[in-house]
Amino acid sequence: MHSAKKKQKNKRVTSWHVIGAQLAAFRRAAGLTQASLADKFCVGEDTIASIEQGRRALQADFATQLDELLETKGVLGVAVAKVPQKERFPAFVQDFVEYEQEAVTLLSYQNQVVPGLLQTEAYARFVFSCLYPPIEAEEVEEWVSGRLDRQALLERKPRPMLHFVLEESILRSQIGSSSILREQIQHLRRCMDLPFLGLQIMPMTLPKHAGLAGPMVLLETPDHDHLAYIEGQRVSFLHEDPDDVSVLQQMYGMLRSQALSVENSARLLDDLLGES
Repeated sequence: MHSAKKKQKNKRVTSWHVIGAQLAAFRRAAGLTQASLADKFCVGEDTIASIEQGRRALQADFATQLDELLETKGVLGVAVAKVPQKERFPAFVQDFVEYEQEAVTLLSYQNQVVPGLLQTEAYARFVFSCLYPPIEAEEVEEWVSGRLDRQALLERKPRPMLHFVLEESILRSQIGSSSILREQIQHLRRCMDLPFLGLQIMPMTLPKHAGLAGPMVLLETPDHDHLAYIEGQRVSFLHEDPDDVSVLQQMYGMLRSQALSVENSARLLDDLLGES
């Protein structure tokens, strides 16, 4: 994350920071470490640390379980229920990744590269190698590993409902090498056989286009909240306002209607593999 964004986040004290501090105090009073508390709920120690530091929202059901274990008489549950709506979804990348992994539904439109959830290892490594200023090789490997870990969403049960719209130009570019691109297209074609995943290609010949403003990701949380994630040059934003999300949902609906059908998209991928 960009250093300026880190500084901005550190200055922003939210209800989640207060709740996290409360949890830390209750945990210590109970004589528990972050690791021992995590073990009791079969979650990662980093999850407890993130909640206590205010970097991750404490979910209502987990708050109830913590109140019972720590004997805090519902304090955490009440605190979570009182969090203002505008503070529920902090607009930072790591928060989006957490919501992404729990999403019931995820819709993604991309116009520059294959979305991270569908990238092959070689394609992801090349994309990260293109960053400028360049990052160290060790950091590239760390980022690639993180991206591949996110793809566990495709194996999760219950299955999420996923849909992607990709620009045809992404598939006709010379990203990396012909072998990297061919492997990536083959992977996309295999992904299309997943019953919970839809993929449509936006043809390059389209005379009218609803997505010229750029890429977007829309998701629905297990609590049926609807979010929209927008990422650009050195900035990202997680929209939770229903009016904002609704506009982007309408835009995505238009993109789906303008793109090739799933069947024709599959044929296009087959044709591209036949050409290479």
